[in-house]
Amino acid sequence: MCNKALIFNPRSAKGKHRIPNSILQVGASIYGLYDFVFVDGNLEKDPWAKIKSYFDTGEFKYFCSTVMPGPQLSQAIPFTKKVKASFPGTVTIWGGYFASNQFKVSIESPFVDFIVNGPGDVTFPSLLNALEKNDRDGLKNIKNLIYLDEEGTIVKTAKEALLDQDSLPPLPYKHLDSFYPLHNYLCKTFLGKRTFSYHSSLGCPFTCSFCAVVPIYDGRWKAKSAQTVYDDVKYFIDKYDIDAVEFHDNNFFTSRKRVVEFAQLIKDDNITWWGEGRIDTINKYSDDDLNLMKEAGCKMIFLGAETGNDDILKQMNKGGTQTGNGIKEFARRLYPIGIIPEFSFVLGMPADTPEEVMAQIDWDINFIKEIKEINPDTEIIIYLYSPVATEGSELYEQIQSAGFKFPQDLEDWLNPAWAKFDLRKNPLTPWLNATMVDKIQNFETVLNGYYPTASDFRIKGLKKQFLRGVSKFRYKSGFYKYPYEIKAMHKLWKYRQPEIEGFHSE
Repeated sequence: MCNKALIFNPRSAKGKHRIPNSILQVGASIYGLYDFVFVDGNLEKDPWAKIKSYFDTGEFKYFCSTVMPGPQLSQAIPFTKKVKASFPGTVTIWGGYFASNQFKVSIESPFVDFIVNGPGDVTFPSLLNALEKNDRDGLKNIKNLIYLDEEGTIVKTAKEALLDQDSLPPLPYKHLDSFYPLHNYLCKTFLGKRTFSYHSSLGCPFTCSFCAVVPIYDGRWKAKSAQTVYDDVKYFIDKYDIDAVEFHDNNFFTSRKRVVEFAQLIKDDNITWWGEGRIDTINKYSDDDLNLMKEAGCKMIFLGAETGNDDILKQMNKGGTQTGNGIKEFARRLYPIGIIPEFSFVLGMPADTPEEVMAQIDWDINFIKEIKEINPDTEIIIYLYSPVATEGSELYEQIQSAGFKFPQDLEDWLNPAWAKFDLRKNPLTPWLNATMVDKIQNFETVLNGYYPTASDFRIKGLKKQFLRGVSKFRYKSGFYKYPYEIKAMHKLWKYRQPEIEGFHSE
């Protein structure tokens, strides 16, 4: 019977060593209802050949792809187009941040039929059921769905309330294992020799105007209980001998109670772990809480510092109580405890004049250096501001007034410049000129020379000493131009930037 689904995970910069939780969630929603296969573009030498081999059987009707911005587009767009051209009866369904945030350009393309706008635990099986019954009228009653009606008008159905995460069916790890042995996803990182990736929650309770999560979740957050998270991790400890976990939640640390309970559960299992959170949230934890987390294996926390400038934090609608002084205080608190703060900064925000933009950049460069004085172990991640489609926000109106526009045709996203857009290294924003971008990137090179990331565990000993020695004058004097000697060493030693390549070691 031709009603099987192929669930595709396109290749991404960091995906080779991450269990694809997004497609596992999709598979879980139809497990036992429809037959389906997984194709992981990160582990296939020729993903299209694999996809075509399935559709050539005549048994597959649905091509379902998760689509994140950036590198995943290089496979998601052409493969979806080729499926439509080669197998015209196929129904194509997209999900993921790109599909939801750039829904207009996606759904108006001739080869994307439906978009799951956010969580698909109910949406995806309901969509397949309606399509199998040829019930087009029933589509409007399915929440979290985007499609074109018979007149070509975009229909965007109501958002569904976030579900109790403990009530959802278990992820089909065994099913994935039949296509890609799970041990292929466990790799050596600076966290451990066999690192496992895991999602324990959805969304974030904050509404920062620069964040791609906000338009999808609207300030909502739901999490699995500490016991459920521990049980899942313990399964992989016992069955696959993992010794580290990367929690890829948008905000793992939202609930102090849940984090403390999880830390108490995991503290005797000899596991190290990393997660993402907010500075002002975790700064409310007590020293006892933070010491317990350290004892339980928390090695590093990724935190959106964004900027040390309180006015820009307001421009970003950062929310909460985060301030420049709060960022410094938190860095100071973590130093004696031994948890490494990994602060990300967003430079190149819009301003009224080029002089104001450059002044903001200089402010944050000096602020970053101050943070490193307070806590030398602090990891610094630097991004150039890349707009997201948060329609209605003051910041989005500002960037449109400044002349920024997203591509109007889906395939234009394959342009190399746009393909790198969401890596936040090449923002294509009209208020940033080459001098500004060079200054940010040259400072980043010098910073990574004088303070090499701890996550690249190959840069140590004499290598680290030599790299720091070469970079010292530039860092101390503020002379960042043309740091070719540092770039040469980074290239020679294949220096890894975790924000682009993750923690894994090849």
